Amino acid sequence: MTYKKQIVAIAFLVSFGLFHSCKTSSTQSVENAQTASKTGAPASILVFSKTGGFRHASIGKGIEVLKKMGGLQHWKMNFSEEASLFTKEELSKYNLILFLNTTGDILNPDEQTAFENYIKSGGNYVGVHAASDTEFDWPFYAEMVGAQFKSHPKQQNATLNKVPNCQHSSVEHYKATFDKFDEWYNFRKPVPSYVNVLLSIDETSYQGDRMGTYHPISWYHVYQGGRVFYTAMGHDDASYSNADFLKHLQEGILWALGQTKEKIDEKGEDLLGADLSKWTPWMGAVHPSVDIDFEKSADVKTGKPMGLDNDTKKVFSIIQENGENVLRVSGEIYGGLTTKKEYGNYHFTTQFKWGNKKWEPRLKDKSDSGILYHAKGPHGAFWNVWMASAEFQVQEGDCGDFYALGDVYGDVPSDKTILTNGKSKYTYNPKGKNVPVKFAAKSGLFEKPNEEWNTLEIYCLDDESIHVVNGHVVNRVKNIRYDANNKTIPVTEGKIQIQSEGAEVFYKKMKIEPITQFPSQYKKS
Repeated sequence: MTYKKQIVAIAFLVSFGLFHSCKTSSTQSVENAQTASKTGAPASILVFSKTGGFRHASIGKGIEVLKKMGGLQHWKMNFSEEASLFTKEELSKYNLILFLNTTGDILNPDEQTAFENYIKSGGNYVGVHAASDTEFDWPFYAEMVGAQFKSHPKQQNATLNKVPNCQHSSVEHYKATFDKFDEWYNFRKPVPSYVNVLLSIDETSYQGDRMGTYHPISWYHVYQGGRVFYTAMGHDDASYSNADFLKHLQEGILWALGQTKEKIDEKGEDLLGADLSKWTPWMGAVHPSVDIDFEKSADVKTGKPMGLDNDTKKVFSIIQENGENVLRVSGEIYGGLTTKKEYGNYHFTTQFKWGNKKWEPRLKDKSDSGILYHAKGPHGAFWNVWMASAEFQVQEGDCGDFYALGDVYGDVPSDKTILTNGKSKYTYNPKGKNVPVKFAAKSGLFEKPNEEWNTLEIYCLDDESIHVVNGHVVNRVKNIRYDANNKTIPVTEGKIQIQSEGAEVFYKKMKIEPITQFPSQYKKS
């Protein structure tokens, strides 16, 4: 393409609104080099296009357009096919790594380990087209990307469908259905339920090999602490002159950088449907008393976890009660039912009551569960089960206690008492002194008898939260944060996890609504 034609092409893309500043900014904080800066420093991106198999002729075109995109977005970009960059020191320089039509085996074991640690430390990833035709013998990569290439029919037009009511900026510009020419990948297995699908393909709209099942094309999720965006589009040169596709890719990059986020519907979002489609389970270690074909451990805090999306015992399930969707948590195996999306600045509300069953190793203990919020980083950071997070304790006689899991902590206005063992205990008092703590007891007991439904509420605004039990404020946490590399990082958003911890418990009427300020009656609580 001549220089003059390049200018015309870029002008065409600008005219369609491809290159623009984001309208919404994330509240996620800076975490070293892994998270996009809110201070005006340019995001740093490594575009990696090494191939160990088929090489797409469009790689050059993709690089050309990404350079233009990066210039207009003020990104600092490095384009390379040198796998030697995949070291802890080098990867720490980048906010995001983009695999552009990579194929085959491209990283050695040490380089793979460096990449895994990068993601687990909050690094982010975007994969384009053949990024799913890469590293077939690397389980971490396959689970992170979400799919592995199997086959494709001839290149042709097909109809794509946008997921209804999707608030993600990468698909806002698309119509509900639209046509595109590309090479349409079939995957070895159905795309897993733990990703958030953005676009799917209508398999009746094209000829040739098909998957014969629901067929996503683009999706996103947060995996082990890193944001991941993948699109199977982008095979040929024409894709990189397609304004709609490039806007889709650009907005996917911006989301992965943490510079945009999916909005909560202004009317609120019901989190419990007829199924658990908005959630994915992470299951912990299995006690020897559980009848299941999996490695057992008497110490479930240190044993081998069952892992992601592996709830074979249906510890978490939706049941019907009086025409309502009710989440039953059996408690039989420690686990965390985790939202697929991250949330910030919201009012979370639910009702809960205890069941009658208890399980080892907590047969003689209080019934216990919990609602973890602002959950971040890898699964299993705490007891090989739960993510680093703030916890609204759900336990008999202790509902509303604040716990901080993993490296998280916060300030709670509280009174200090010295226990008989010499340790300090902090109890929430709105007039007390703000103290940095990992635990603060609720101010009072407002729970109903076990067989009755209780209403629990969490208000989260930036790095502050309020715990409410049956209409009573029982705890307030300020400056939720963690420390890393001599920096203090605010925790302002994250996933929500519902704990399974040895006791049967039921939740219903679970809803989340956006807020911009605390309710007036709670501002001084």
